[in-house]
Amino acid sequence: VFNAETAELLSHHQVEIKQEFPREGWVEQDPKEILNSVYECVEKTCEKMAQLNINIANIRAIGVTNQRETTVVWDKTTGEPLYNAIVWLDLRTQSTVERLLKRIPGKNKTFSKFKTGLPLSTYFSAVKLRWLLDNVEEIRKAVEDQRAMFGTIDSWLIWSLTGGKNGGIHCTDVTNASRTMLFNIHSLEWDPELCKFFDIPMEILPNVRSSSEIYGLMVCFPVFESGALTGVPISGCLGDQHAALVGQMCFQDGQAKNTYGTGCFLLCNTGQKTVFSEHGLITTIAYKMGRDKPVFYALEGSVAIAGAVVRWLRDNLGIAQSTEEVEQLAAEVGTSYGCYFVPAFSGLYAPYWEPSARGIICGLTQFTNKNHIAFAALEAVCFQTREILDAMNKDCGIPLSQLQVDGGMTNNKILMQLQSDILCIPVVKPSMPETTALGAAIAAGAAEGVGVWSLNPGDFTAVTCERFEPQINPEESEYRYARWKKAVMKSMEWETSDSPSNGKSK
Repeated sequence: VFNAETAELLSHHQVEIKQEFPREGWVEQDPKEILNSVYECVEKTCEKMAQLNINIANIRAIGVTNQRETTVVWDKTTGEPLYNAIVWLDLRTQSTVERLLKRIPGKNKTFSKFKTGLPLSTYFSAVKLRWLLDNVEEIRKAVEDQRAMFGTIDSWLIWSLTGGKNGGIHCTDVTNASRTMLFNIHSLEWDPELCKFFDIPMEILPNVRSSSEIYGLMVCFPVFESGALTGVPISGCLGDQHAALVGQMCFQDGQAKNTYGTGCFLLCNTGQKTVFSEHGLITTIAYKMGRDKPVFYALEGSVAIAGAVVRWLRDNLGIAQSTEEVEQLAAEVGTSYGCYFVPAFSGLYAPYWEPSARGIICGLTQFTNKNHIAFAALEAVCFQTREILDAMNKDCGIPLSQLQVDGGMTNNKILMQLQSDILCIPVVKPSMPETTALGAAIAAGAAEGVGVWSLNPGDFTAVTCERFEPQINPEESEYRYARWKKAVMKSMEWETSDSPSNGKSK
């Protein structure tokens, strides 16, 4: 919860959501658990507000933000999900992508680039939805009976929070729609040709709205006796990376931010024109701040694995008990000692778009220990960001003079210093790290009919920031970066869909 005058964070609550890995490369979440975590966060935050003597009747609007490509299909008559949500970095659709590629002249991955801004990849929702329709009998049946609804997580939440099976609103906003591969980013409508190509029935798609307008009113939660926020409008909706762009106030052409979460996402505002990348970046809708307001576009570089590599060191290798401990391990050595880690667990996203890549750790010697691997993992996040920044500088023609950063991993000071060293430019971090939530709050507060938040740049209070300046010489930085790129090449073409056992021994 934010103060609309000062943008100050008043209260918050968070719950970690379980990820399930039913098979190698599969990543799922339970849509009910996601919904319940929202109920719990609202309830706990309202309790905290009461303890701070802030009247919750002052909450004027609610914004929603979400991990964008995660796909869910539910039954509109029962309100129940028909399968787990398939998470954005899931890889099960690799064979679906290969099958679809065969239908495109010249197997051109970028066949829909000028309509959608996106390459054909396992990453986007259309192929996940295609997989669900092909493989889940219950979903096929629900589509036939006209009971099925598709959405990304924002749609599932807004529908559930505005009444669900009793009149819930089935909608999404332009930013989330622009990540499905079914949406034309110029006409701002679902594209009949693309729906036909993926063979997706258009009647299951949500209505597309702007990022800032009243979609519906919150209804009393089933788990809430109090119905604390009943009747409050839900009036902001942005995919998480777009919300961070808004929260970092990147409203000017050429302003950019990098968010370090599970993955890493660098977005640069390109104004009211679409810029198509020659260097592996994607073109996406940045935001549309109202029904009658213009649409703004962005170039984006996406890295699948950032914070997830630290979680992997903790949960899979057990070399640390906590993510903080990974930072301590890295700090103790201050170097990877020639060890390089390419965390291509879900293939490589920008600028390569190479689903066949897999993670590797190379340059190991008898001297290498867990500290060096922890350091190499943090360095990997920084190198991946550098690759995207290089691509962006080439596409935009104006190199960034500094990088604005946010997201959970930015609390890691070693990482931020490393990032500045590897980019050879300053890294600037706002002292309030909840930038994504702030972006959703801004969109909600600025909506017509709510009007408690000004989008006029002159009205923003200056945000206090922490700056990290480069501390190593550029030659050293270039040498390490060149070695990293060599390691990336070695991770490519590791996995093919016709591998006999596909990773499982008989």
